[in-house]
Amino acid sequence: MAHGSPQELEACVDACTECHAVCLATVAYCLDEGGDHAAPDHVTLLLDCAQICQTSADYMLRGSTLHTETCAVCADVCERCAEACSGWADDEEMARCAEVCRRCAESCRRMAGGTRVAHAA
Repeated sequence: MAHGSPQELEACVDACTECHAVCLATVAYCLDEGGDHAAPDHVTLLLDCAQICQTSADYMLRGSTLHTETCAVCADVCERCAEACSGWADDEEMARCAEVCRRCAESCRRMAGGTRVAHAA
């Protein structure tokens, strides 16, 4: 069952596409910065976020009936990524990534109909 209007779907695709691009750019930034920015768990989370955003956008663009499920996972991963990226005070690149991830999470959560993904703590 599809959630959201055609405009909301388009906005969600746009949010996912932007988040994908920003997360990939942030990976490059983090690797250049080194140190904690380049920690393997952090870089992996950024790459996971980029990938699920691209996947969710693809599902929506092709009209898959499973897009609500991919959007639910995308929202969860984006929330985790936003939280991780917000941990650097006074770092504009990281703040931008966190903001874009939060917007994508909100859009995907609406598209998923509020569905939350259960995960181990």
